[in-house]
Amino acid sequence: MPLVILAAGIVLLFALIIGLRLNSFLSLIIVALLVGIAEGLPLANVFNSIEAGVGGTLGHLALVISFGAMLGKLMADSGGAQRIATTLIDKFGRQKVKWAVCLTGFIVGIALFYEVGFVLLIPLVFTVAVSAKIPLLEVGIPMAAALSVTHGFLPPHPGPTAIAVIFNADIGLTLVYGILIAIPTVIVAGPLLYNTMKDLNPEVPEGLYNPTIFKDEEMPSFASSVLTALVPVFLMAAASITKLTFPADSPVNVFFAFVGHPDMALLIAVGIAIFTFGLNRGKTMAEVMKTIEQSVLAIAMILLVVGGGGAFKQILVDSGVGKYIASLMAGSELSPLLLAWIIASVIRMAVGSATVAALTTGGIVAPLIPLTGVSPELMVLATGAGSLNFGPPNDPGFWMFKEFFGLTVRETVRSWCVMEVIIAVGGLVGVLVINAVLF
Repeated sequence: MPLVILAAGIVLLFALIIGLRLNSFLSLIIVALLVGIAEGLPLANVFNSIEAGVGGTLGHLALVISFGAMLGKLMADSGGAQRIATTLIDKFGRQKVKWAVCLTGFIVGIALFYEVGFVLLIPLVFTVAVSAKIPLLEVGIPMAAALSVTHGFLPPHPGPTAIAVIFNADIGLTLVYGILIAIPTVIVAGPLLYNTMKDLNPEVPEGLYNPTIFKDEEMPSFASSVLTALVPVFLMAAASITKLTFPADSPVNVFFAFVGHPDMALLIAVGIAIFTFGLNRGKTMAEVMKTIEQSVLAIAMILLVVGGGGAFKQILVDSGVGKYIASLMAGSELSPLLLAWIIASVIRMAVGSATVAALTTGGIVAPLIPLTGVSPELMVLATGAGSLNFGPPNDPGFWMFKEFFGLTVRETVRSWCVMEVIIAVGGLVGVLVINAVLF
């Protein structure tokens, strides 16, 4: 019965978000409320669980998401992202420009949310395609694949960071494993996948092509742009490495555990970006702070949706659904990594949002980690990979890709949806390989 109620709740969530077009946050709270009641939680405790879920999730993620948005906005408004793109394109040349764009998307995607990165890079994709006289999707597919992979696999993005918190996983180690899996996955789902769809050659949509965004002298240097964007990655990776190589009480380990904490790493990066992308570019502190304020306004609803996902997760935990699933899995031969991937894939197909799919799955499978002894870091990545699966039409990314690249629905399914499936399967394969080699 608990699983029937859960399934009904997911169907209702689907109906509210897609059928009635109700706001995702409101939908999540309503479904969490109804599922909690249906699962037998005392009425007096239902909203306590919802509040605990929202607070417990956002207590950590509010800082991560806010700092990440600030860094991304500073990089975008300064021309740092364009500098990264144009420099790589000059170095790679026209014949290998799709690899340059793929690498650009990967670097930029580490600091930006998928939607922000997509909107930021799409004018550059159009510019590259027109100036290099190559098909639009030859650079569009690699860019989208890189952004999608970083969004689903790599902290400090909200999905993988949130489930890392739920699973009590080491975020730095999750990042290291995530990069190892992300690189081959991006190559297959991006530049190599395009070779199967060379007959798709949409035109650059009228009115969206902008050949010049920033003048050369207006942009920061390539080194400054790249190093600033990668500061959080360097610090978190260093924290993970020192944790594995130094004693717990070592001053080196203590120092890097502090500066490599996601909140601190992003705060340091924002501080550096205020100088490299702002003050050092001739902007006043007032102008830089205006950019900071705009970045936070832009992610207000993202924070609420993430909090709503945390509420739904907490309801499932408090009502015992997770323990019930764990009891069903007690004698199962099915790998918990595969189970997490399957559940996340199903929820992704149902509700569209990768973040909602990841958070909901997190609440369901979290009890399996202590029961089975599976690596929580690999569980994060298995869940994140599944949360990207299908790229269904109820995902806003589906329509962004379709409209910006001027594709039909069938062409979007053939390109975007196939790309997302390859990313999800590639992520699962990478997780299973690392699990077989290291555990």
